[in-house]
Amino acid sequence: MLDQPIPQSSRRIQRLPNQRWQIYPQRTELAQKLAQLMNLTPVVSQLVINRGIHTLEEAQVFLYPESLKLPSPIEEFPDLAISLELLQNAIVSQEEIVICGDYDADGMTSTALLLRSLRWLGAKVDYAIPSRMHEGYGINKRIVEEYHSKGVGLILTVDNGISAFEPIARARELGLKVIVTDHHDIPQLLPPAHAILNPKLIAESSIYRGVAGVGVAYIVAVSLAEKMGQTQHILNSMLELFTLGTIADLAPLTGVNRHWVKRGLQQLPKSKLPGVQALIQVSGVKGQGGQGGQGGQGGQGGQGGEKLIGTSVLSSVGSSFSSPLPHSLSSQRSSSKSLKPEDIGFRLGPRINAIGRIADPQIVIELLTTDDVGIALERAMQCEAINQQRQQMCTQIEQEAIAIVEALYVTSLQQDRVLVIVEQNWHHGVIGIVASRLVERYGVPVFIGTYESETHIRGSARGIPEFHVFEALEYCRNLLGKFGGHKAAGGFSLETGNLGALRSRLSEFANKSLELQHLKPLLKIDTQVNLNQINSQLYQQLNIIEPCGIDNPDPVFWTPNVQVLQQEIVGKVHLKLTLAQTIDNQRHQIKAIAWRWRDYFPLPSRVDIAYKLRENNFNNNTTIELELLGTRVPTQSYLFSTPQVTPLRTTFEYNQRKYTCGIYQNGSSQELRIRNPEGKVLAVQSENTIGLLGTSREEAVEIDVSKVQYANIIQAALQALEKVRS
Repeated sequence: MLDQPIPQSSRRIQRLPNQRWQIYPQRTELAQKLAQLMNLTPVVSQLVINRGIHTLEEAQVFLYPESLKLPSPIEEFPDLAISLELLQNAIVSQEEIVICGDYDADGMTSTALLLRSLRWLGAKVDYAIPSRMHEGYGINKRIVEEYHSKGVGLILTVDNGISAFEPIARARELGLKVIVTDHHDIPQLLPPAHAILNPKLIAESSIYRGVAGVGVAYIVAVSLAEKMGQTQHILNSMLELFTLGTIADLAPLTGVNRHWVKRGLQQLPKSKLPGVQALIQVSGVKGQGGQGGQGGQGGQGGQGGEKLIGTSVLSSVGSSFSSPLPHSLSSQRSSSKSLKPEDIGFRLGPRINAIGRIADPQIVIELLTTDDVGIALERAMQCEAINQQRQQMCTQIEQEAIAIVEALYVTSLQQDRVLVIVEQNWHHGVIGIVASRLVERYGVPVFIGTYESETHIRGSARGIPEFHVFEALEYCRNLLGKFGGHKAAGGFSLETGNLGALRSRLSEFANKSLELQHLKPLLKIDTQVNLNQINSQLYQQLNIIEPCGIDNPDPVFWTPNVQVLQQEIVGKVHLKLTLAQTIDNQRHQIKAIAWRWRDYFPLPSRVDIAYKLRENNFNNNTTIELELLGTRVPTQSYLFSTPQVTPLRTTFEYNQRKYTCGIYQNGSSQELRIRNPEGKVLAVQSENTIGLLGTSREEAVEIDVSKVQYANIIQAALQALEKVRS
């Protein structure tokens, strides 16, 4: 124990992001082997391993998704054949069809995709999307009865319908034919439709299991066009809409999604759809690479380019689609422009989603189905204006929510382990976005709602990795009205009188699910890279794992013990930095940006950093910079190497327990020692991932200190020692 109290620093206490770092185990031997076999660099091969790839065959498919051989979807989806027959018969007989869509990006792109394709194939087709504010999600009896009265004979749902038993039963009573296409979880009782297409109803091993609603719509549209012998001129446009919807809906970019999205991203910049071009124009998206239209596979107007695998469009590799498998990283760099998933996720997708959140989905449907350039630009400008309105609403609600949390709940978050916040006059269409921001800020699951009336609350929920949102809602079932969702997110409604009980019940569930160490945002990091390794060549090598997104995230690197040379606030809330690392007596500098990090200014003079690589093009000069995601007190710390006038010792609190810690000399090296209340000591030397844990050195066991439970307490100790040192 310390004899002296902890000295109080006269300097401003420096805050760092409240994070826990999880660094993937480094499989050096496997990475070297894979690098040699696939002609990769060790850094890239480690990235591949981190994504669950461990064999040459798996790596081949992952790195070159064009090589993926797809089975015919008609063999995978039991009801696809009857769906195609019903649709073809309706087209031939000119029976009226109505597409019932949804108001999110997946639902709207699905609706537009099938609307364009069915019209091209000669169908008499209309569409209906329920009101988010007045009707809520999915097909309903009002839509069924209204379109029956208009003479419609076939209803085709997209991105909804799997849980709509009563509306579909009503449609059957009225003599309507119904095809359900959806991708949401399967209820106990399936609706009485003539055909149901849902990837969650097919084999778990199927390569089609991960498609979103727009993926099911794409399979239907391409299969129908092929069945009717009219695949030319419409296939490219369908692939582009599939790509927009898949990324905007956060579907996993693995398997068949990766296979199709990679080609769709290459196709989008040269799209023939006026709406897509208008959306790209108003959002300021620029393709990656050389001149558009050069060097790509496929051609104009849908000629070639869409032999998406096999003797059929969906199931084989035709010569017009397949390209030689590259033998080096450099051959992956196509000369044609290509978008990246982030261009859709952060630029195009939000402008589409904003419409469904606070405006009329008809704007997006017209945008994506019109062939009139003027109408397309007008609708794209509407999307832009409404997205700006949505951004303002999100900012205002976020600021109001933070003020409420700081005033009422912040001191109890560790105890409650969940945040439940409800307020008047918040727009239901955007509170889900605010919930995500609050999760990022406070590191706990967030349930946020707004009063729709004096007696009714409607809300959205967002979780953290160790917390299952849908299971939490199930745990509160008797307190809720409607609810639904999945592991990461959900929606719910309840009577206002149940709000207090809901807070208690959710806190009870959270305390069963979460430990205190979970109440920090989790940052998953791929591998260590030193600043002298970062250059345009490394950046280009990373292209081979594109497209990145859900289940294939952007690579995240870390560098230890970096010196902060310069830092300044830009744009009111962002942090711009110049960083340096000294290697072999040579200093290597790089620029960095940290979005919305004003609260952490100024950073300490030395930190470990976690980041993504970004390309900065300015005045025809291209440089590679860092986008900071995290910082922490250096593990390979200058605390170890800087001579101390007096021994460096202190106490600190971690997970509501008190510890002592200090830097000690051990032979020629220094080591950090942390003692718990029971007298057990954790000892680790600088730059060593193996530490000792025990009551004495003789009986101590070796442990991997990079594991979360050890890494977190080491960081807490180092931060406490840094305060003493300063």
